[in-house]
Amino acid sequence: MTAVDHQQLVALMPFAVSLGVQIDSASAEEVRGHLDWAPQRCTAGGVLHGGAVMALADSIGAICAFLNLPEGAHTATIESKTNFFRALRGGALHAVSRPLHVGRTNIAVQTELLDDDGRRIGHTTQTQAVLSA
Repeated sequence: MTAVDHQQLVALMPFAVSLGVQIDSASAEEVRGHLDWAPQRCTAGGVLHGGAVMALADSIGAICAFLNLPEGAHTATIESKTNFFRALRGGALHAVSRPLHVGRTNIAVQTELLDDDGRRIGHTTQTQAVLSA
């Protein structure tokens, strides 16, 4: 995929655009993206807000599911669970999403959330419904 294609994937989700989600690479097997730390995305103490962390995971995971859909179908998140392991106080939050299961009616995606040094910030598992046109 080209950089233009990456931007088109994010453009499908206006909230992800306003949050600042960036796609680094995208295929049906793996989607990588990031969100830069910024003070307006933080809670007390300069910690990246959990909602921002979850929004990045949901956005990157949704793109992974989207890239695994059959022709003409679309998707929606029906379940998401995030474990938080450490705070992010600077740099960027990186997300790596991979499909766990691609079925006829749902797609399960796993997303690793990492800091700039590759330390795990969190982990999200989500289920996406496969919706026919």
